[in-house]
Amino acid sequence: MSGTSRKELTAQYKERKIVGGVYAVRNTVNNKVLLCSTTNLQAAINRFDFAAKTGSCVDPKLQKDWSSQSGEGFTFELLEELIKSDTQSDAQFKADIELLREMQNEKMDNELLY
Repeated sequence: MSGTSRKELTAQYKERKIVGGVYAVRNTVNNKVLLCSTTNLQAAINRFDFAAKTGSCVDPKLQKDWSSQSGEGFTFELLEELIKSDTQSDAQFKADIELLREMQNEKMDNELLY
């Protein structure tokens, strides 16, 4: 544990900033977009990176295009980021992120969506 106690690690974990957001997975071949939201943005980025490296599909809606392109030609685009405040409940944070997603969906009205 390199000198850091379990108690200190627990405190650091509880004090970390929780970042959620809205992102798009874009197919650069046909320019179609999958619009997504998450309360854990880093996990979504890690999931996309892992899927891209291993060739596994990041979402069932993309399966057909992902398979035909071997996962290449897809990009992860961060559209909105939100840091959870200390006073927000998990439900409030999720609701705020969903509202951001709805706003992004309206902005992307003319885009090809999955």
